[in-house]
Amino acid sequence: MDHYLEIRVLSDPEFPEGQLLSALFAKLHRRLGQAGEGRVGLSFPHHGVVLGGVVRLHGTEADLQALMADNWLQGMKDYTHSTAILPVPAGVSYRTVRRVQAKSAHNKRKRSIAKGWLSEEEALTRIPDSQQKPLRMPYIELRSLSNGNLMRVYVEHGPEQAHPQLGMFNAYGLSATATVPWF
Repeated sequence: MDHYLEIRVLSDPEFPEGQLLSALFAKLHRRLGQAGEGRVGLSFPHHGVVLGGVVRLHGTEADLQALMADNWLQGMKDYTHSTAILPVPAGVSYRTVRRVQAKSAHNKRKRSIAKGWLSEEEALTRIPDSQQKPLRMPYIELRSLSNGNLMRVYVEHGPEQAHPQLGMFNAYGLSATATVPWF
């Protein structure tokens, strides 16, 4: 992970930043699933309550060139600006950027029934929908390609670390163990 590039969502009067970021992320997710091979990681350098309008892609120069060689940004070029592929500055820290998923009450009930811990009636009374707690972290909304449902990908930036941790990234460019440079 010695190189990076940034893709900035440009302000537009017709589309809010979050909607454009979600569209960009959906295209990037499909591209990473096809060609990322687990070697390209993402970070959101302006994250806070929301993820902000910048996505930073991290990898080797060759991996980033291969990723950007295809025209996967088609349809987003008027709404984004991409930097050149640049070397990571010296003296950076590192952090994980991972997906966080909350277990829904529905899934807890299904698991309890499947494991034989509870009957269907017991599961409905002992695991109410009100038990599910909402996550309070930034997210991107995507439409699932498999079932068409709208889903949220919650993103957490872990604590800064002095040394990188090697590992693989998922098709979202996120990992609970592998770190990306942070600057």
